[in-house]
Amino acid sequence: MHGAKQRPAGAHPGQWVLIAPEAATDPPKTPDSEPLFTKLRNPSTGEATLYLFNSGAQQLFEVKAFHEEYRSWFIDQTVQQDGRLLFVTPMDPLFLILYYLIKADKEQQGKFQPLDQVVLDSEYPSCLLLLKCADVKQYIHHVTEEKEIGNQKFHKYSQEKTLKWLKRKVNQTVKALKSNNVTVGERVYADTYIGSKQITDTEEDYVRYAHGLISEYIPEDLSKELLKYLGLPDLKSQASEPPLKMPAQRCAKNK
Repeated sequence: MHGAKQRPAGAHPGQWVLIAPEAATDPPKTPDSEPLFTKLRNPSTGEATLYLFNSGAQQLFEVKAFHEEYRSWFIDQTVQQDGRLLFVTPMDPLFLILYYLIKADKEQQGKFQPLDQVVLDSEYPSCLLLLKCADVKQYIHHVTEEKEIGNQKFHKYSQEKTLKWLKRKVNQTVKALKSNNVTVGERVYADTYIGSKQITDTEEDYVRYAHGLISEYIPEDLSKELLKYLGLPDLKSQASEPPLKMPAQRCAKNK
């Protein structure tokens, strides 16, 4: 990883070997603002997932674990029994905030609320740190309608704005895939074989593959709406032969 460093953790519980960009592990400016590993709700599934807030919770990072059976780390004169290798990459906090906005919109029937009353979770109290991330207040309008009363701002989820924002994310991902010479045609059709279609890297293939990557960070219902918003037909309805068995590979998510 360019500009990243590998820092071995100590050989005691709660520490790991990880590869992370320097911004994720910068020293804290104050004693109470150290980097924090914490579990938050996965914005796609709602299940517990490990994330990292950097010093002062200015930036959110996604934590992915690479694990092989029977792996340990030898560090100095000790053995780190947890043999996982963690990869830490930047994550847009709006994806996680979006989960709570959609939930609040359903429960409060479109009521405008302050963000600190929307992003609340008794099971994952660290979710409030999402609102401390830099630029959240500046970019929250991409996924919400806003009202200002006095000196306080109120928000509610906007699907129309969110789909526009997600389309931009898809386009950014397509651009990154192309610039890194990633081939996507075979991956797109790995689960659905179109007998009369030659597998090539068309623009639709890139958009469809990018949609799949973005869908890992949004609820399933929103993913389906985004598919329609992008004007992509359902591949399964075009299938004429059994699925083509191919190894699935995943492209690294670029910010």
